[in-house]
Amino acid sequence: MDKSIFDEMIQTRRLLHTIPEEGWTEFHTTYIVVERLKTLGFTDIRLGKRIIKPEAVLGRNPDVVRAAIKRAISEGVPEDFIKSIDEYTGCVAVLNTGREGPVTAFRFDMDCNPVEETDDPEHLPNKLGFRSKHPGLMHACGHDSHTALGLAVARWLMQNKNNLKGTFKLVFQPAEEGVRGANAIVESGILDDVDTIVASHCGGQCHLHEMGVVRAGMLASTKFDIRFKGTPSHAGSSPHMGHSALMAASATAMMLVGIPRHGDGASRVAVGRMVAGEGRNVTPVHAYIQMEVRGETSAINDYMCDKVEKIVHGNAEAYEVESSIEKVGAATTLIECPQLNNELKEIEETLDGVTKVVVLDVPTGSEDYTLMVKRVVDHGGQGAFFRWGCEHHGHHRGDFDIQDTESMPHAFEVFVRYAQKANGLN
Repeated sequence: MDKSIFDEMIQTRRLLHTIPEEGWTEFHTTYIVVERLKTLGFTDIRLGKRIIKPEAVLGRNPDVVRAAIKRAISEGVPEDFIKSIDEYTGCVAVLNTGREGPVTAFRFDMDCNPVEETDDPEHLPNKLGFRSKHPGLMHACGHDSHTALGLAVARWLMQNKNNLKGTFKLVFQPAEEGVRGANAIVESGILDDVDTIVASHCGGQCHLHEMGVVRAGMLASTKFDIRFKGTPSHAGSSPHMGHSALMAASATAMMLVGIPRHGDGASRVAVGRMVAGEGRNVTPVHAYIQMEVRGETSAINDYMCDKVEKIVHGNAEAYEVESSIEKVGAATTLIECPQLNNELKEIEETLDGVTKVVVLDVPTGSEDYTLMVKRVVDHGGQGAFFRWGCEHHGHHRGDFDIQDTESMPHAFEVFVRYAQKANGLN
């Protein structure tokens, strides 16, 4: 790997680590990406509603977005830039070599987690001075490194474009956490001409110097925000006149975790957050639940979703309160493309310093990148997802780290070697 690209990639990852931004608020990150792409010579950089279909956006909180815009402006992001992107984060950089060939897309996610970074002095970001500057936010899943990888790949593509054919699309995706961002990009149509799409993720089941190709195991998932609205009353003098949103929500939470698991494959349900009530002696009027379901197949996930809706509506009727369910995230299962998986695996096996290459198919988490793969496959193309290892204590934890100087170069090599294989002149 070119030392200048390596040094810039690590520097970029550590810069992005200091300014983590959660899904749909990655304004500073998007600005850095766009400015770097312009410096590299990219002239076709698509932003805002050119790559985001507003009607397909999931889980975007306007209040959180407004607060993030103020913070980004205070950190030096021009207000005109934010207006120019329609207040939607993310971008797609297109490089047309001018020579006939396939359309190859690479996807890199950008968002962080609502996690407070550890103050352990041995934690590398603390030791080297690049810990998060945003309280309660941290790149605890490695998306800072994914974005930095994307920019490193962009630089390599531009430097080598005379030896390449066809077109490249570099997708810098917002809001992967909560599987919220891919749907709006897919529905914009930006991927409809893509022949092959590839993405990656650090960590997971792969240790440092190990790599893997994901054959299966990504669970279909739907995220819901559930709200109940009751009737207030004085809890002492007229409790009979009230209808408690809190009790409806509590009953719902207990019934949700009791949904029978499906016999045809893995299924999951999680109730992650519940907020309810106004005061000690007031019958609770408002209740709010954040929850999710997952399934080894789309059919199993649909089964879980159906159970959620029935439980919510049933409890609303039983407790005489109003209810609403909003879908705020969605992912499907990963379509297996054996040819592309084999090509990536062969590349991984040739890398210096890689001690082990594995095929991953155990049910784990979810990825809305699966929606991108499905769209590409539906249009006759292929998609794949690979892992590059690191030593970590678990994702979404305040002590997460990736040993960037050792782990990131392997991921970079997979992307650029695949670019050569798919779009090389020879």
